[in-house]
Amino acid sequence: MSDALSEGDALRRMYRITADQERPFEEKLPDLLDLGRAYLDVETGFLTEIDGETQVIVDARGDHELLQAGRSCPLSKAYCRRTVDMDGALTVQHARVEGWESDAAYEEFGLEAYIGAKVVVNREVYGTFCFADTDARDRPFSEDEETFVELLAQWVGYELFRKQATERMQRQRDQLEEFSRVVSHDVRNPLGIVDGYLDLAEETGDPEHFERCRDAVDRMESLIDDLLFLTREGQAIGGREEVDLAALARESWSFVTTGDATLAVDTDRVALGDWSRLQQVFENLFRNSVEHGGDGVSIRVGDLADGSGIYVEDDGAGIPEAERDEVFVDGYTTGASGTGLGLTIIQQVVSAHGWEVAVTESAAGGARFEITGMEFVGDGTDGGE
Repeated sequence: MSDALSEGDALRRMYRITADQERPFEEKLPDLLDLGRAYLDVETGFLTEIDGETQVIVDARGDHELLQAGRSCPLSKAYCRRTVDMDGALTVQHARVEGWESDAAYEEFGLEAYIGAKVVVNREVYGTFCFADTDARDRPFSEDEETFVELLAQWVGYELFRKQATERMQRQRDQLEEFSRVVSHDVRNPLGIVDGYLDLAEETGDPEHFERCRDAVDRMESLIDDLLFLTREGQAIGGREEVDLAALARESWSFVTTGDATLAVDTDRVALGDWSRLQQVFENLFRNSVEHGGDGVSIRVGDLADGSGIYVEDDGAGIPEAERDEVFVDGYTTGASGTGLGLTIIQQVVSAHGWEVAVTESAAGGARFEITGMEFVGDGTDGGE
């Protein structure tokens, strides 16, 4: 390392970097890591994110092979597992002397000197902001150095929170724009239908025209219900509970106008999820099959062969391969009566659970939706379609 900076120089440089509103967080972070390395006279600086029981290196400066961006390790083998339990900074001057020699983190990384502080985002621990060296220090980290690292960690937490808030506001703006588009276009169409058929009803007295008006009003109600779900609830789930998928499927079926369609349920698995949100998924999948699968469509719910999730399929007309990448886009529909938002709701709820959904073709040539990445209670079954 080069000659260490004074405290005053380090704070002035930190202020200049963090106060630069023209540069994004991703550009300022490496400069702060380099600044910390110079001020603390250590070889490595890194930002971590803790994901469950795993530590992931978000960004790093220095030549340590295991401390590079994108690398990960079990949290049990990381110095940071102790850092997150500290109110201030965790410091190590000489690891072997201070009892770290048999610690899993020391065995994994071989760091003799270490200083780190936890990064908190929206009152939850995000990860840590750390500096380290494979050589021991000839003196302990000073109180000023601890404060410096704590200030950096606080700034990173603030920037990450601001970034998340900005992204959340952008999603809300996008939703409002979509809301405006649907209200101005899709709701206007059935309103025009109502207006036209009311004129015909007044002129002819034919009750069939009133029936057409009722159909148009029903479509508007469906649009409004779907829009409200997307803007209020589609992005979030409540607490997870044990969900009997067979019971959920049958209950969801009871809330859908199914006509001559039939349902077969071939699963006994219990998933961890939000019952009410998952009910919305099943209802929309069933409604999609009934509306687009043709008269007497047969629908089946079953386990995927690899045990990673479930499928909902039908023997209807299916979805053309060229259109499968578009089915989760707002407004996609192949029928005159659909709102085009049901499949968007499905994707949002599935994503909110941390799962994935994909569309393919069933053995009978119909539509098949596969939900993967699900968490089940116990061993469950291995599927077998």
